[in-house]
Amino acid sequence: MATISLNQQLQRIEISGFEIENQVVFNYFNNLPASERDNKLIRAIYIGVLAMMEDRISAFLSKTSNELGTELESLKMIFEMKKELFYKSTIKGVLAEDEIAAFLNDYFADKRLRDKAMLTGNSIGNLPRNKTGDIVCEVDGRSDLKIVIECKFDKSIKLGPIEAKDVFTRRVDTAWSQLLEAEVNRDAKVSLIVFDISLVDNSILKAFDNVGYIPGVGFVAIINSQKGDYSNLAIAYMLARDIALNAGNVELDKNLLAAIVNRIVKDINELLQIRTLVETNIENNKRILQQLEKSLLLMEFNQRYLKKFLQEGVLSKGDLLDFYMGEEVKDKYKPIEKEISEI
Repeated sequence: MATISLNQQLQRIEISGFEIENQVVFNYFNNLPASERDNKLIRAIYIGVLAMMEDRISAFLSKTSNELGTELESLKMIFEMKKELFYKSTIKGVLAEDEIAAFLNDYFADKRLRDKAMLTGNSIGNLPRNKTGDIVCEVDGRSDLKIVIECKFDKSIKLGPIEAKDVFTRRVDTAWSQLLEAEVNRDAKVSLIVFDISLVDNSILKAFDNVGYIPGVGFVAIINSQKGDYSNLAIAYMLARDIALNAGNVELDKNLLAAIVNRIVKDINELLQIRTLVETNIENNKRILQQLEKSLLLMEFNQRYLKKFLQEGVLSKGDLLDFYMGEEVKDKYKPIEKEISEI
């Protein structure tokens, strides 16, 4: 018998014999009075369902913070506090791969491409006992033409250029090694490695701000998963796709290819920096507008109470409470804040 059944007539969910074994959930409810647990469970399910309706939790929290009020603000704070713990956990890699594959398939559908992104999971590739290459993308629906993507949400992964390689030291994964391994292991035409801005070594950030190309090795893309920004991945993928589709089997002048691709990447990075500056200015101007509106509302509010005091010579306790709390100003500001945020 299913745990969850839907009562269509009454439009409600019915759960029977429900149990969950989770330390975080247990600790939370263990610290609540018994009388509050049922209500808190319903609220937790409601907020959780709202979050799952959005593909990216951080984008959901940002988008709905005004509508759901103080309770969502609390959830937002918890989300921020858990962020660092999440990045240190072993599940971050799996979640990153799922998010990236989902983004790519949505992107392909939007651009009407016949490409398909598939998770490799724990499958072994061409190399013995080797699982490198998290996502394989079939280009233009062709199983014989592939781009492989390695996801590395890991600060320990350095750039690792060949000139700095010491073959006598203990083997460690680097961007170079992972790109080469992934391409060989998954029999791909081009390889791409993805880092998150919150979890990337300085040697990689120093070399590549947004999108990068290592001649003869592969592409690098730095995303911002917390903001749901995968635009750099899309740019890097399309460059890799151009090479995969158009390189053919002719002998290419690798130096010339590197010069052309790096020139394209340089121009892309400059455009992305301009976009960042514009976005920063927009956000700063929004904050200025918000502060101006707050000040105007407060000025009007304070003047009204000053006028009342001067005319009547006294303010009642109720007036003083209203003046102190300022709820009226907050209520008037909410629609203004929403309007400014949507600019």
